[in-house]
Amino acid sequence: MQKLLGPKIVILLSIILCLFVTTNIHWGKDKWQNIIEADARGYYAYLPATFIYQDLNFTFYDTIEKKKYNTPFNYEYRTVLQNGKAVNKYFCGTAVAQLPFFLSAHLISIISGQEADGYSRVYMLAITLAGLCYLFIGLWFMNKLLKLYNTKDQIRGITIIAILFGTNLFFYSVCEMGMSHIYSFAFISMFCYFLKKQFIKPEIRSIIISMLLLGIIFLIRPANLLILVAVPFLAGDYYPFFTSLNTVKKNLPAFIVGIISMLLIMFIQPLIYKISTGSFWVDSYPGEYFDCGNPHFFSILFSYKKGLFLYTPLYLIALGGLWFLYKKKKFEFYSFIFFFCTITYVLSSWWNWWYGGSFSGRVFVDYLTLFALILSILLQKSSRAIRRLVLIPLIVLLIGLCQFQTYQYRYYLIHWEDMTQERYWDDFLKLKK
Repeated sequence: MQKLLGPKIVILLSIILCLFVTTNIHWGKDKWQNIIEADARGYYAYLPATFIYQDLNFTFYDTIEKKKYNTPFNYEYRTVLQNGKAVNKYFCGTAVAQLPFFLSAHLISIISGQEADGYSRVYMLAITLAGLCYLFIGLWFMNKLLKLYNTKDQIRGITIIAILFGTNLFFYSVCEMGMSHIYSFAFISMFCYFLKKQFIKPEIRSIIISMLLLGIIFLIRPANLLILVAVPFLAGDYYPFFTSLNTVKKNLPAFIVGIISMLLIMFIQPLIYKISTGSFWVDSYPGEYFDCGNPHFFSILFSYKKGLFLYTPLYLIALGGLWFLYKKKKFEFYSFIFFFCTITYVLSSWWNWWYGGSFSGRVFVDYLTLFALILSILLQKSSRAIRRLVLIPLIVLLIGLCQFQTYQYRYYLIHWEDMTQERYWDDFLKLKK
């Protein structure tokens, strides 16, 4: 049993299972046409716009995408700006992450004589594989991060199973892999690993890699620069943090190269704006804003509309690991509390704090590696009896609940946006209306 719960075997078997699920959902008949929907259309559109149509104002949306691949979830992702120019509402980082898979699909389409328009079946199937690939990367580096904390193999295996199947990470890996969250999860997992490695054994290489990853994290979703608030928690104490600063001072030229490389990655988006509109920066979210004076802190965590802890309670159970940090590692305890409160405050201050159509609080998926770390502490520090009789059965129960509610969400028993207390309990644990 212990060998089956080894983290590498768990990751491999989990990816195989997710591949089976996503092919069953998306690969049959005309189901592939729904692989990228709503926001995902905008994320992906950079690829055909750049490599097929050479049109960063996305006029092909009307002639190719909208008419030929019309679904109920088409979404106008073009924002009209000054001089009648239109740009993509979303940042291009997700498309950059998908690029190898898009190019492979494009090459296959050309060689096989299929229509190489960027929206045929082979391109869409490639996006499902992209999602699984980045899921693998995210889980792999999450496991490596847990190992840096001396987490036992079996505990890492259980943690991986719990985080993947007991949270909305599963949904955004196999159902809506066109959204940005699985890519953010992967790059933030890598960032956390290399940063923690730097704090354990200072070396300029880890700092430079962390900065490059930070550039991509920004390019995918700028708000995810909030991961920087987790730096004190990953440092673990004052001493490793200041030791890292000394490493930077001793390798200042290399550090400057890392900074420049990070800024060049971030500059990709302003460059796209310049090409498409003549300006380096535009407001692609007109009328949308952060209302920091009116956060919906409680609602984003507990509400029936989109409460993170209501629809995916494993997030809440994971926070139980903070008790052990409070008893012995108060610096880590307070720094994680600060991180969690900060991201929750900022994310709940967005005018659309429920983030439209989504399962649970989708914006928290990006930071799941840190919740995994706290959960692993809870599992490892608890007594064997508590772990076997309480925690593991509870995790199994919550995985079952999450999978059931994921099914309900896919079949609209949990509405994508308009949930209420009455509606939630009317359809609780129902397979159909």
